[in-house]
Amino acid sequence: MINGHTDILAHIGYPTHTFKSPLIYNPYFEHIGVNAVVVPMGCRTPDYPAFLRSVFTLTNIRGALITMPHKVVTMGLLDEVTATARVAGACNAVKRTEDGRLVGDMFDGEGFVRGVRRKGLVLAGAKVLVVGSGGVGSAIAASLAAAGVGMLALHDVNRASAEALAQRLRQHFPAVELRLGSNDPAGMDLVVNATPLGMNEGDPLPLDVSRLAARTFVGEVVMRTEMTAFLSAARDRGCAVQVGTDMLFEQIPAYLEYFGFPTTTAEVLRSVARLSD
Repeated sequence: MINGHTDILAHIGYPTHTFKSPLIYNPYFEHIGVNAVVVPMGCRTPDYPAFLRSVFTLTNIRGALITMPHKVVTMGLLDEVTATARVAGACNAVKRTEDGRLVGDMFDGEGFVRGVRRKGLVLAGAKVLVVGSGGVGSAIAASLAAAGVGMLALHDVNRASAEALAQRLRQHFPAVELRLGSNDPAGMDLVVNATPLGMNEGDPLPLDVSRLAARTFVGEVVMRTEMTAFLSAARDRGCAVQVGTDMLFEQIPAYLEYFGFPTTTAEVLRSVARLSD
């Protein structure tokens, strides 16, 4: 029941027909009896800068979830962003402070990190390979650096993209050792596929899985298929794995905390979600 006391979370992007968040957040709010609602708001690129400022003039807005195609441009529209967002080069959450300032953060990487930690992986001092230096790869690399990994190996078919990510990481997380140029997973504690490879049947694997050790934890960002060919091959090698949708469900508790709502677990969110609607 939406009424005059309802808090709004704006979900801003375009187009809106692919939005999953309302089908997860709203059943959860109903489940715990919180008077809040996530509202999809379709906003085209030319209208977005003015709209973002306008929507935060609402007195009952709690915050905004930002999705494509606005994550990057949002960085230049806010009063403050976190180091994680700066490394990622994008922002997917915005809230207004009591003094009216708009601040932003990025939770794609946080979702990935929470997921692997809850599965028992110790990240402090770990050696990690991230294949893919685009938006999601950059976000994951930033959150891994913030989590205290010892070494990050970055690989992208676009070498300049990996080098740019490394430069941002050096600026904000100088203690992390960085390596570039190789997608060899040998000796790694964690390997992440942050490329689109696996979205389509017949895609090549992002790396040589025969080089994976059984002790290596393997994570995926592709969500179209739960067990991608890459994850299946890694599991056959004896590796523990994390599926792509875990990143989505694991980041929502972080969002809830950020916006001041009661938080929960990925398991509860999965149990109440209505993604088949």
